[in-house]
Amino acid sequence: MSLLYNIWGLLTLASFIWVIYDIITNNKGLAPIKKVLWILVAFIFGILGAIAYYFLGRK
Repeated sequence: MSLLYNIWGLLTLASFIWVIYDIITNNKGLAPIKKVLWILVAFIFGILGAIAYYFLGRK
C-alpha cells in the first residue's frame, strides 16, 4: 500500500510542476492573478487541478 501512495504522490507532484512550467513558459498572455489562481488550484487539488487547467486554462 505504501508503494501506491508513493506513486500517487509522484504523479501529483509531476502534475503540479507541469502546471507551473506551462504557465510560466507557454501561457504568457494570462493575467498574473489568474496565473497565481491556477497554481493554487493545482497545488490544492493536485491531479484534478492539473486536468482542469489543461481543459480550461490553456489557450
